Amino acid sequence: MNLVRILDFIGVGVFAVSGALAAGRKRLDLVGVIVIATVTAIGGGTLRDLLMNRTVFWFVDPSYLIAIFVAALLTMLYVRWRHPPERQLEIADALGLAMFSISGARIAERAELPGLIVVVIAMITGTFGGVLRDVLCNEIPMILQRGKIYASAVLIGASFYVIAQSFGAQRDLASFIGMGLIAALRLAAIWWDLTLPVFDLERHRKQP
Repeated sequence: MNLVRILDFIGVGVFAVSGALAAGRKRLDLVGVIVIATVTAIGGGTLRDLLMNRTVFWFVDPSYLIAIFVAALLTMLYVRWRHPPERQLEIADALGLAMFSISGARIAERAELPGLIVVVIAMITGTFGGVLRDVLCNEIPMILQRGKIYASAVLIGASFYVIAQSFGAQRDLASFIGMGLIAALRLAAIWWDLTLPVFDLERHRKQP
């Protein structure tokens, strides 16, 4: 099993957990949990494959869907016995973001796309599932929440993935560097409430 496939499976599983927890907070039923877990887990990869004119990855290998269902059901069982920490959704999302983003970057690179497009595909792969999750749960998508270090973490991590290889790093090493940066930035933002500067046009207008 190559690294891309491993990252895809882990990313799908972690994002499914993230989706199931989000559905639980909205008090959805079993069908709702499975739907939210599924769109969270496969949304980014599906859009990536459609944009790249590839066969959608879970069409080729339905075992991804099985992994999603298992992860969602195990999450439901787990929370019945032990209440998850308040930030568990964000932590699960951060890990999925790191793995899925670099998986998307490697797929784009394998298609011999330019470095900038590799970074864009990484961002789409990592963030679009979360966008669908938040929209369906009637939340402002995390990628659009004011000052959130989210897509910016993918931008930095995926850029380092591309740059590291240009300096001679092996692809697998560059992948771990990219994933580490994305996860570290996102988790640091969660734990220390770090945010990006906000462009507030109204505040600037009020200044003399």
